[in-house]
Amino acid sequence: MRTETQNLGYTKKLCILPFDHRSYFEQLLGFAEPLTAEQKSQLSDYKKIVFEGFEQSLSQGVSRDDAAVLIDDVFGLDLLLEAKQKGYTILQSTEISGIDHFEFEHGADWKTWIEKVKPTFTKVLLRYNVEGDTALNQKSLLNLKELSDYSHQQGYKFLIELLVPPTASQTNSVGQDKQKYDHELRPALTVRAMKEMQDAGIEPDVWKIEGMYTTEAYQNIVLAATRDGRNNVGTVSLGRNETDDVVELWLTTGAQVPGIIGFAVGRTVFLNALLSYRKGDMTREEAVEEIAERYAHFYQVFNSK
Repeated sequence: MRTETQNLGYTKKLCILPFDHRSYFEQLLGFAEPLTAEQKSQLSDYKKIVFEGFEQSLSQGVSRDDAAVLIDDVFGLDLLLEAKQKGYTILQSTEISGIDHFEFEHGADWKTWIEKVKPTFTKVLLRYNVEGDTALNQKSLLNLKELSDYSHQQGYKFLIELLVPPTASQTNSVGQDKQKYDHELRPALTVRAMKEMQDAGIEPDVWKIEGMYTTEAYQNIVLAATRDGRNNVGTVSLGRNETDDVVELWLTTGAQVPGIIGFAVGRTVFLNALLSYRKGDMTREEAVEEIAERYAHFYQVFNSK
């Protein structure tokens, strides 16, 4: 663990609209690699729609101080730079999209891309199960340590988005029941993963974790995030493209627990609008409006405690 923790953590409210999806965006629009220049431009324009929805939400009850955007630098570099210029809280993704461990998007050149933007937060998404592939876990830990150290040395906050997919044996142990896994196994596995990363010297200022169904589960997450003097480390709950009812349950449950400082809900906010716009069932303006309204809705849900 770092010997000094006074600068570690983030205690402000953090309500993130994430749209840093890359391989997912390609699948959504029916494109396949290699992309043409026109297809890349189309993907960037879809992200522009989401960003316009984010900005419009700021006139619909979302506090600018609480709001944040998470954007990739592959299809969204211009938006990152625009958001930076406008003074928004911004998170920049660093991982290769869609793989089962953490590797840097830009290989050995990854620091250069962060310095292009100088975000509020560097962010990494990783899939990590402590009972999963040991070699891949160790590879992820090495890269995470490098990113963690670099971020703090350069004055960036650091966020880890932790997904805990079940192993085959864990899936079998709950009779292939995904919901049972989420309720009975995932909370404890998440805590174990957090502690394993901390013990490896990896120090996020904020953890972004899959939603929990009980206050007890969230309390255990916060205890792990803040253990051993990490008093100011925050946690936000992600949406995972779940239904409105599930996301609302996760947010309202988490909002009751000190240390849960916000949320990160992306696809549940923007997916329907983008698909409807793509099919011609919505105008661009209508898509922007729906995204703004849905982001503002989840903001109000979290803040209704």
